[in-house]
Amino acid sequence: MERNNQYFKRDISWLSFNYRVLLEADDDQLELYERINFISIYSSNLEEFYKIRVADHKAVASGATLSDEETVQSASELVEEINNEVNRQMEDRIRIYEHKILPALRKNHIIFYQNSHVEPFHQPFIRDFFREEIFPYLQPVPVSKGEIVSFLRDNRLYLAVRLLPKAQTDTLSVAPAASTGQAPFRYFVMKMPYSKVPRFIELPQHGGNYYLMFIEDIIKANLPLIFPGYEVDSSYCVKISRDADILIEDTTSSADLVEQVKKKVKKRKIGAVCRFVYDREMPQDFLDFLVDAFHIQRDELMPGGEHLNYEDLRYLPHPNKQIEKNEKPRPMKLNRLNEKESIFQYVDQKDLLLHYPYHAFEHFIHFLFEAVHDPSTREIMVTQYRVAENSAVINTLIAAAQNGKKVTVFVELKARFDEENNLATAEMMKAAGIHIIYSIPGLKVHAKVALVRRRSTHGEKVNSYAYISTGNFNERTATLYADCGLFTSNPIIVNDLLNLFRTLMGKKDPVFNRLLVARFNLIPELNKLIDHEMEQAKKGHFARIILKLNALQDPVMIDRLYEASQCGVQIDLIVRGICCLIPGQEYSRNIRITRIVDTFLEHARIWYFHNGGSPKLFLGSPDWMRRNLYRRIEAVVPILDHDLRLELIYMLKTQLSDNQKACFVDENLRNVFKYNATKKPIRAQYAFYKYLKRKNETHSQHTK
Repeated sequence: MERNNQYFKRDISWLSFNYRVLLEADDDQLELYERINFISIYSSNLEEFYKIRVADHKAVASGATLSDEETVQSASELVEEINNEVNRQMEDRIRIYEHKILPALRKNHIIFYQNSHVEPFHQPFIRDFFREEIFPYLQPVPVSKGEIVSFLRDNRLYLAVRLLPKAQTDTLSVAPAASTGQAPFRYFVMKMPYSKVPRFIELPQHGGNYYLMFIEDIIKANLPLIFPGYEVDSSYCVKISRDADILIEDTTSSADLVEQVKKKVKKRKIGAVCRFVYDREMPQDFLDFLVDAFHIQRDELMPGGEHLNYEDLRYLPHPNKQIEKNEKPRPMKLNRLNEKESIFQYVDQKDLLLHYPYHAFEHFIHFLFEAVHDPSTREIMVTQYRVAENSAVINTLIAAAQNGKKVTVFVELKARFDEENNLATAEMMKAAGIHIIYSIPGLKVHAKVALVRRRSTHGEKVNSYAYISTGNFNERTATLYADCGLFTSNPIIVNDLLNLFRTLMGKKDPVFNRLLVARFNLIPELNKLIDHEMEQAKKGHFARIILKLNALQDPVMIDRLYEASQCGVQIDLIVRGICCLIPGQEYSRNIRITRIVDTFLEHARIWYFHNGGSPKLFLGSPDWMRRNLYRRIEAVVPILDHDLRLELIYMLKTQLSDNQKACFVDENLRNVFKYNATKKPIRAQYAFYKYLKRKNETHSQHTK
């Protein structure tokens, strides 16, 4: 088999995933504002994709960057392929928004004005609101070819306006101005004043209806007030996306690293242009003028709808409170872990597995809080990749340091888009007396782990505790992302985790007995597990692998799965995002790919190996991408508790049985829904929540 024919292109696969996100907005069964939110998520995802992935390819295509993985020509061809697919998806985004979302809003008595036309009964309000609330913050900037033009800021919405001096309109014939050859037009751009005025304006109710309007449409309706002496020819929204990837150079000095981060994050907003998005209704000569004036390359042009920056829809007001909302799972507190009981004492007896967002993240905060006040606590050690602003986790660690505990935190400064937040929290923790370890040169530390080391003041033996998770220590995302976290006092795992932290401090040649750690024993152990399933299949025994991942891209591990498939191993992949493995081929005939997009972002990494009927299960931080397996520090823990293994198996089987929000990814990267009218509807996220809720209630009854 030729390697080039064995893998989907990473970025084209990602676009297939993001299109699946968009399809949630097309689902009439979902609550209306949830559908609107999926348009926002789709748009936000696409914005980041262009600022990172497409910007990288464009840099290679222009010759500005050298790459071992692609040539100038292949990078240029890939950018064209990406743009073509995004243009195709944009047609669906416009269709869904204009022909499904807006009518659904109207059906619920919410009228969303979509252009500068305003009903007569709202015109006085619009005029007064514009004059009092918007006009003082507008700064029209003239645009002329061949002169220095205003800098267009990254991802900011601008209104481009074309005007004709009224003196010229009096003398022009019926022929359009553009065809006279005199080019009498004047051009201006105005940045929308979002910091002063909301994007969406609620208008007075009328006739039992609620009314909303984009701020740019209010401005369009009042352009003659901004430009007296001119006739307004037309106006259209435009925006620029800029390269947001920053290269942090390897350095052995923490001080140098901190200074690099401080300097380079400031340059993110002035990166090279990677796309120029414009209203597709803009006349060609208008577009040509802007392209020339702002020095836009033709391959950077991306047509959009009348309104841009649809990621802002997450802030759309909800004026009609009578719209029914679907009841979403709410984080539950475990009855066996109420605030009066010790998590330490529970974990002394049995490993504990939490499933976010179904379980409350407060249990992890309580775990740290207990460590703060436990006299036996010697040290708390935590990795920080992404934390919430004003983080309860960070505040608890600071309280621990102030309470005389030794606290060590490894801070990954290279976490993209979280560099500034991580730096700020690191400096705050350092000021509180916490020992901070910064990024390792050439590596990212992506492991999500915590360790509480204990030693009795009286000499008797006490347990220490390890926590290994698939998600970040972030209480905000813990309500949005579906993740798992394991608490254990197993001394071998605790010691392994201590060795991992010592490795982050510079210790060489660590030994891990239970933990699987990327760049050390992870790949060899994965190969052993796959080899064992292949051996079982060759002997005629049932063999199965289930991998739940966010992304599968590493060609070496994909080849191992192809090899296992050809031996007869049954392989189910539950991959939310990028999946470069191609199903439906002779070499992948026993592999199925399931993708689930629903209320919560599927983020957990869970691996199942049948192991001759004695299943082995693992959870941890890495996806099967080259960066995770070879260029990051990742941690994976085996699930040793029998009951917890059964719990994870139930989760995996439920997700594979989902026939509401799950789809197969076929050999053409299409999302083929698993809808089956003859079977009982199964929506995995909600089904698993009910399962956990029943278990919680059963435990409560048993303890009464």
